Amino acid sequence: MVRADRLVAVLLLMQARGRVTAAEVAEELEISVATARRDLEALSTAGIPVYPQPGRNGGWQLIGGARTDLSGLTATEAQALFLLVGPAASIAPDAKAALRKLVRALPDTFRADAEAAAEAVVIDPARWGEHVKERPELVRQLQDAVVRRLKVRLVYAERGREESERLVDPLGLVDKDDIWYLIAWTAKGRRTFRVERIVSAELTDEGFERSADFDLSAAWSEIVDQMEVRRSGLTATVVMDERFVWVMQDRLGRNCEVDGMDGDRVRLKVTAPTPLMVAQHLAGWGGSIEVVDPPSVQAELARLGSELVSRYSGIT
Repeated sequence: MVRADRLVAVLLLMQARGRVTAAEVAEELEISVATARRDLEALSTAGIPVYPQPGRNGGWQLIGGARTDLSGLTATEAQALFLLVGPAASIAPDAKAALRKLVRALPDTFRADAEAAAEAVVIDPARWGEHVKERPELVRQLQDAVVRRLKVRLVYAERGREESERLVDPLGLVDKDDIWYLIAWTAKGRRTFRVERIVSAELTDEGFERSADFDLSAAWSEIVDQMEVRRSGLTATVVMDERFVWVMQDRLGRNCEVDGMDGDRVRLKVTAPTPLMVAQHLAGWGGSIEVVDPPSVQAELARLGSELVSRYSGIT
């Protein structure tokens, strides 16, 4: 344990118990009694009101009810937190203000590294030549419902069906490639709603209890896995030069996996629901790739190529 982390742990232990012995500190933090005694003396020397109490029932005591604003963060945890919060501060004034307050709450030994972590990354949400995308107002309303644990009455336009009204318990929101999804509990179990298909949303006064076991990240991972299974109805074997593999993987994500070598080229497995969709993913690569199988994808590529030749062959 890094000493700065350990001193914070000792201080928090004293806040919880009021008075401790070096032996108790040693047992709690799994260090030697001599190390625990040196840590207690270091806190006292640093000006923190920690004093030894002589006698049979003595020990070390935090005098005067002195407390710290720390939440038990270690130095490593503080850096990790500020690496996450720091980029948001570049685009969100509220996050920037919160960051300043968090820095002030940290001990001096943590501050320099935490501030450096906060400034290590900047997020620019606008692509070249584009304006910054504002978070939709509907997303803000749903986020408010998630935080306040309020049921929401939705009117939802599911693809290919009539609009329907549903009363849901909003569990969390996910932003994937600028498309927002609401994960909510309904009368039929957990459901995922595409926010852009929500016609209207009304926050009710009726609260709900979210299960303590619910984890938004884990729930979204499960949803993604299920979606990928549905999307991966057909697999094509493709070979291409190794130098371009990273581009293909970047574009297709989980739908593109390396399957070994084919001579001096890389063999890939590309998946999509239909042969046409696989062909559409691959058509832009022209002759730089080769589809080994299945024939259905080869046929779709040939058809797409014929259509392009027919339309543009007379253009010079």
